[in-house]
Amino acid sequence: MSHNPAPTHTVSDADLAGMQHHADPLADQTIADILGDWPAGDVTADAPQWARIETVNRLFGQWTDNASLVNWTAQGDGVDDAMAEALHRYVQTAQVLPPWADAHKIERAEKLFMDHGALSCILLFCASLPECYVIPDLSSVLHTSGQLEQNAEYRIRSTAAMIFPVMMHGGLGQRGAGVAQVLKVRLIHATIRNLILHGSPQNAVAQLLAGGVGRIAPQTPLLKGGRQAMFQALYARGWNLQGDGLPCNQEELAYTLLTFGYVFLRSLRRLGIGLPARDEEAYLHAWNVVGHILGIDQTLMVNTMDEGEALMARMQARGRAEPVTPDPRPALGRALMMTMENSLPWKIVKPFPELMTRYLCGRDTASDLGLTQPVPWPSALMFWGVLLLARAIDVVARMVLPRFSIVRTLTRILGYHFMSRVLLSQTRPLQLPTELLNQVDDVVHSWSDDPHAPRWLNRMEDRLTTHGSWSPGLAGSAPQQPASP
Repeated sequence: MSHNPAPTHTVSDADLAGMQHHADPLADQTIADILGDWPAGDVTADAPQWARIETVNRLFGQWTDNASLVNWTAQGDGVDDAMAEALHRYVQTAQVLPPWADAHKIERAEKLFMDHGALSCILLFCASLPECYVIPDLSSVLHTSGQLEQNAEYRIRSTAAMIFPVMMHGGLGQRGAGVAQVLKVRLIHATIRNLILHGSPQNAVAQLLAGGVGRIAPQTPLLKGGRQAMFQALYARGWNLQGDGLPCNQEELAYTLLTFGYVFLRSLRRLGIGLPARDEEAYLHAWNVVGHILGIDQTLMVNTMDEGEALMARMQARGRAEPVTPDPRPALGRALMMTMENSLPWKIVKPFPELMTRYLCGRDTASDLGLTQPVPWPSALMFWGVLLLARAIDVVARMVLPRFSIVRTLTRILGYHFMSRVLLSQTRPLQLPTELLNQVDDVVHSWSDDPHAPRWLNRMEDRLTTHGSWSPGLAGSAPQQPASP
C-alpha cells in the first residue's frame, strides 16, 4: 500500500484533450494480436476475425472468479499460439492490483454499498447511467454497440454483472470475482475500439499523426443476426478519429468511472443521506482501484468529492461543446426510463424514475436526455410531496435516531421492484457463473430488511414490496452465456 493516485487538479484541459487519443495499450495490443490485420475493403461474413472474437467470448466463460485467473491459459478449439500468448500476457499483467490499493478502504466501500442495498441499485440506474449518457461520443458508441433503445434491459444487466461482483465482500480479493468480471469488460472495450477503427488504436493514431486519413467511412453492415450483428454494426459504423478522438478513449473511460463513484455519492447527498467524508473517500478509492484494473490512467482519478465535482463539470462541458448529429442521447434516456417504468406495478408511480433522475442529475442532464416533458400532475404531486415530507421528517427524527430515513425506505421500495423485474429475473438472469449467482442471492436476501430502520418501517416496506426474503433463486436459472459487447 502506498500513495493514492494524483489529484485531478493537475490535469489541464490540454491534457484532457490529449487523452481523447489515448486508450488502453495493453488491452488494445492483446486484441490486435488476436485478430490480426483486417482484410482490405468490405469485410466478408467468413473473415477469420469473426470466429476469433467468438472464441474469446467463449473463453470468458472460464474466468469464473479471481482465483481462476492466477494460472489460467487459453486452450480449446479455435485457440492458436498467438491468441494463447496474447491472452496469457493480458491476464497475468492486468489482474494485479495497483501498489496504492488500500484493503481497508476497499472493505469499507464494499460494506457501504451493501448496507445501502436496493438503494444502491436505484441510484446507479437513476443517476449513474443517465449521467453516463451525457457525453455525445460515448452515447454514440453505446447506441451502436448495443442498440440500447431496443435492448435496454440487456445493457442494464450487463452493467450490474460487473458492479455486483466488484462491490460484494472481497470482490477485488483472491476469493472474489470482481477482477475477473472487470477484465472481461476491459477486453470488450478494446474489441469495440478495434472493430470501429478496423485495427489497433495505436496504428490509427500513428497514421493520423503522420498525415493520414482521419476518418473511417461508414459501410453497409453484413446481414447476420445475433451477437455477430453487434460486431458488424460496430465495424461498419464509421468514425471521425480526427474530430472525436478514439472510441472509448481515456477521457470517456474516466468519465464513466466518475458516474459509478462520484455520482453515486452525490446522489446520496441529494437525498439527505450523505456519508461522512472518510467514507466517501473510501468509496472513491475502491472505484479508483477498479479504474486501474480497467486500464484508466490514474491522473484522471479523483480522491475527494470536490475533485470529482470539478472534473465531471469540465468533462461534461467539453462533451456538450461538440454535439453529434443525430443525437443518440434522448433515445437512450427514454429507453432507460421505460425499462424502469415497466418494472413498477402501480400506474401513479411509473413516472417516478424520470422524476428521480431529474432530481438527482439536474436540469442540464435531463435536457440532454430529453427528459423534460411534463408528467401527469398526480404523479408529480405525489413524488415531490412525499419526497419533501420524508426529508423534513428525516431531519427531525435524526436528532434522536441518526440512521433513521424514510427517504431511504422509499428508494429501497423502488429499488426492489426494479431489481426483481429487471436485474434479478429468473428468465433473464445476470450473465454470471453459478457460484457467483449464489452469492448474489445471499446478498439480496440480506437486503430483505433494513437493519437501520425500526420494525414498523420494515413492515410498511413489506407491504409495498414482498413479505419474506427478496432472494429470487438466481442460481437455479438457465445456464449463463459469455459476455459480449
